[in-house]
Parts: sequence; C-alpha cells; structure tokens
Amino acid sequence: MFLMPDGKPIIGGTYWPPEDRMIEGQSVKGFKSILKIMIDLHKTKLDDIGKQAEKVAELAQQQLGRNDVGEALVQLESEIVREAVNVLLEEADPIHGGFGRRASGFRGTKFPMPSYLELLLSELRTNKNEDAQKKLTLTLTKMARGGIFDQLGGGFHRYSTERTWTVPHFEKMLYDNAQLVEAYSAAWKLDPQPLYKHTVDETLAFIAREMTSPEGGFYSALDADSEEEEGRFYVWTPKDLASAGLTKEERTLAQNLFAIFGGPNFEEKYYILTMPRPVSELADHQKVPVEQLSKQFSDVRRKMFNIREKRPRPFLDTKILAAWNGQMIAGYAKAGQVFDEPKYLAAAKKAADFVLTKMQTKDGRLLRTYFAEKDKPGEARLNAYLDDYAFVVHGLLNLHDATKEERWLKEAKRLTDLTLQWHWDKERGGFFYTSHDHEKLFARSKDQFDGAQPSGNSVAARNLVRLAKKTDDEKYRTHAEKQLRTFAGPLKSSPTTMSMMVVALAEWLSSQKVAQKPDLPKLPGGGGPAKKSDSVVKASAKADKPAEGNKQTIVVTLMVEKDWHIYANPVDNEMQEPAKTEVKVAGKGLPKAIKIDYPTGKKVEDKLVGEYRIYEGKVEIKVQIERAAGDKEPVEISVKILACNDKTKVCLLPATIKLTVP
Repeated sequence: MFLMPDGKPIIGGTYWPPEDRMIEGQSVKGFKSILKIMIDLHKTKLDDIGKQAEKVAELAQQQLGRNDVGEALVQLESEIVREAVNVLLEEADPIHGGFGRRASGFRGTKFPMPSYLELLLSELRTNKNEDAQKKLTLTLTKMARGGIFDQLGGGFHRYSTERTWTVPHFEKMLYDNAQLVEAYSAAWKLDPQPLYKHTVDETLAFIAREMTSPEGGFYSALDADSEEEEGRFYVWTPKDLASAGLTKEERTLAQNLFAIFGGPNFEEKYYILTMPRPVSELADHQKVPVEQLSKQFSDVRRKMFNIREKRPRPFLDTKILAAWNGQMIAGYAKAGQVFDEPKYLAAAKKAADFVLTKMQTKDGRLLRTYFAEKDKPGEARLNAYLDDYAFVVHGLLNLHDATKEERWLKEAKRLTDLTLQWHWDKERGGFFYTSHDHEKLFARSKDQFDGAQPSGNSVAARNLVRLAKKTDDEKYRTHAEKQLRTFAGPLKSSPTTMSMMVVALAEWLSSQKVAQKPDLPKLPGGGGPAKKSDSVVKASAKADKPAEGNKQTIVVTLMVEKDWHIYANPVDNEMQEPAKTEVKVAGKGLPKAIKIDYPTGKKVEDKLVGEYRIYEGKVEIKVQIERAAGDKEPVEISVKILACNDKTKVCLLPATIKLTVP
C-alpha cells in the first residue's frame, strides 16, 4: 500500500511479482514497474496523488460507515446456513477442487480458503450432504497432491496462480499452514483418509523444523524467492535430478511419482513437483508390494530433500505475530487431539505459554508482535488488534478441547473479557479492529470479510458461542447473539463472504436447540420467519434452436411481484455487488456462456449507500451459449437473486432459482 505522509492511501495491491510477467495470457506488472510509476507520479503529479488519497480516504470512510449498519431485522435461522452452503457448492470447481467463478471457467488465482473448508466441515458434522463431502474431498486431495503443497519438505505455499494447484506463489505463510493443519485434521476425524494425516504430519514437521523459534513461538513466513528467482529453492531440472545421488531405478521412481516428464510446468524450464497419483496405484501397476515401493519412495524423498537443503534458502521472516501464533496453536491442538499425538499438544502448550508470558503488557493485555535480533533479548511491542485477541482465544479454546486443562479456558475467558472491554462497540455491536486507545486513524473499521484468513469479528463470534457453551455464562451468550445480529444483514445477503461467521451461526443455532430459544426481533408488519427471495420472484427460460457453430440463445424471464425489487447487474454500487442478480450456465455437455445480456436497471438514490440499480416487474436476460459438437444434453440455468420490499424496507433471504432447458 502506497500512503501519503498522513497515512491516507493512494493505491495498493495484494501481490506484485518482482518483474513484469505473463500469467494466463495477461501481462501483470511487477513491483519494480509499479515502484517506478509511483516515483514518477510523486515527482510530476504530487498534487494529483494527494487529491486521490483524499478521495480514497473519503470513500473508505463512507464504505466503513455503510458496513457499520448495526443490528438488522433479520431472523437468525438455519436457512442462512443452508443458503451459504449451497452457494459455496455452486462456486466449487468440480474438476480440480477449490473455489472460483464458474462463469470464467475457474481461471485465475486460487486460494485454499480455509474458512470455506471449515463451513463444509461444519455442514458435514451435522448433516449428511453427499455433494459437500464430494467437493471437500476433491479439494483436500487435489491440494495435497498439487504443487501448492511442498512434496519434499511439507507445508503449503500461499496460493495457486492457476486452476489446477500446480503452479503456486511459493511464499509459505504461517497462517495458511496453521488453518490447513486444522482443516485436514478435522477432515480426517470425519473421513480418516491416510493422505490427510500424511499432509498434517508433513506440514507440522516443516513448522517444527523451519518456522519455530527456540522459545516456542512461530515465525511468520518464508519468502518465495532465492537466487533472485521465484521458487528456485523448490523446483527441479533434469540436471538437478541427475545430481541428486539417486540410482537409475530411484530416478525413474521419482519421475513417475513426482510427474517429472513431458514438458516443464514452470517458466518453460523447471518442474514443480506434484504427486498426481498415490504410491499404491503405481505399486498395483508395477505389480510390486505397496510396502516395498513406499520404502523405496521414502528413500528417494529423503535423498532429494537432503540435496535441496544445500541450495541457497529463501529469506525467513522471524517476526512473531500473536494472531498467527494463535492460529498455529489451534492447528497443533486440533492435530494433537484428533491423532492423539503428545508432541503436537506439547508444541501447542509451549507456544501458548510463550504468547501469554512474552507477548503481554504488565496489566495482561496482548501485544501484536515479538522480534529478537541475533544475540539480543527479544521484545514485544504494539497494541494488539482484534484478530490477535480472537485468534489467540481460538487457539486456547482448541487447547482446552484437547487437554481439558482448566488454565487454557481461564486464559481464553480473560482475553475475551479484554476484547469486550477494549474493542466492543457498545452502541451498535460488533468489534472494532483497533482498540479504544489505539492511535487515531482517518477511519476505524469493523473487519467482516472472511478471505484467506477469517475476520476477527467472525472468529470472535465463534469464540463467544463456544465460551457460552463451555461456561454457561450469560454474558458470553448475550454478546454472541448480539454479535450475530449485528452482522445478520450481510450474513443474509452475501453469506459466503462471511463463511466463518456462518459457522458461528450454525453452532449458535445448535446450542439454541438445547437452551431456551430467545425472542427474535419482529419484522415490520408483524411478519414471521423470513422467506426466501424466490417466494416473490418467479422465473422461466426459453431456448431457441442451436444455430451455426452450435450457438444457442436462451431467454431467462423473471417476474418480480409488486412492491418488490431485485438488484440489477451491474448494480453500480460496490456495497451492493454481492446482492446483484447473476445467471450461471451448467450441464453435462459443459456448455459455455459466451455472452449474457443483462438489462439496464432502474437507478435508485439512497442516502446511506448511494446510487445503485434495481429490477422491478418483468425482467428478460438473454444468454448466448456455445455447445460442444453433438451435445444434446439439457442446459441447467441458475439465477441468484435477492429480493427487497420498497415499502416495508425488508429483504428476504437470497435464493438461487434453478431452471432446465433443452
């Protein structure tokens, strides 16, 4: 993020490669190019970038104000959870696993998204959902066998730059590995596949070997680059393999199992190691005992790993962050509990003791970061943020689950009470990211987006639900419900952007089946439980006969009841983007939607959210598809909608209407 001296943002990005590069046919500027552009702008257009920073800061303040809407008139019910799971399953890649946009063929970067995995795991803990089980298994398997997982040294890289999990951005982040250890451990408990345990064991071996400080805390990250090349530490050439000290038989085994054949899969000269098939499959093919081949493969991995260790290493960021350590404590504790492994629980306890003794103020408040220079005592500094408290409490609760030792529950309660004291918004509910006595910024946010990491508000909500169940303390139960109601609006309109909050809601609803059900706020007009949007929107679809080039036009017609509207596409308002009407195409014949013509919506002016566009009455959406040669399979159309009432100002639950046309 490039900032002005007063901290106002000019422009930013999540990641730039060091140099310009082509990714999936598109030119992506490297950081050196971006830096040059910013230096030139600073020299020649300082006034302009100052004005842009003022505008961006103003927009940020407006957006944060729009997000901070307070308690919504929305029923907290299981329909929100079901809708979130259904939308997530629609976003799942049916071939390579993971999640993305079906309309774009799942192209582009693909993150592991542990919060999504946790939502599917939560669903499977309470319901028999074959689709969720299938897509969770596919995702976990493809990631563990792909290039995003370090097949020699263990641990996950940050994300995949393409659909198949083959080519990662090679940085290794503590928080990714922490969350994925927890996810794979939980998945093994439901479905004890050996690959899941292998993935956990290899990842925690990597964490213990390379990411753990002598005091027991966990370091933050390993860089992607070495020898001035991204990924060079991890990738292989035929020459590298030939010099690894392998016999001819071992080299052949490595080539077969690590897919080192055909053309290189990275930068046109390197092989990223993947493991597309298990050892057992190759053993069956070669008609040799699987135990024998597994032993040979272990020897091959060891030799290749030892040779790789001699290469120049990526830079290790030895900064220790409270939040990320909390996540790693949670992962170690979960693995120790699931696999009954004392060394994992010992690592979790040691790290928890480190955070609670080395990363606190004299009055017991958490500090954000700890760093020790060589041959000097370490020092913790900076006020902790919401995610520091939330993630550390999550780790302590997992430790209490695994050990039943009262001290971890006591510390979890103490830190939660501090979070309520220093971060809770007493007027509108929810937690601020910064504490009440933090330095004053141009805007104060309530983080609520669950992406590569869950938001502090989502994890805090789940912590409150868990504490209420463990302690039967009304304080935690009341705040848990208030927290969920505060975010009920976005939970209903775009649940997958708050997937961990949905998990918290599911667990809260489960607890309400045992506890006395609280009174729910009344909807305007005395309405009962909220309906889904398809109760006021009817849909139909009609297809023309396929034309030249197997192209076919389908007209989707929506009829919206009087006094109701749905959100247009484009909606022309960033805040309303998740609520826009969206059409997707699928089918056994894998038809491609090559063009979708949405009508222009009616412009609406709202004092709170600004201008946006809606559809009322009859709406026609034209979809042009392209079929494969000979494809006569029906086409499946799904239409995602969110309906709101103009008079009562109430929105229904989002719905996805499914249609089939020949």
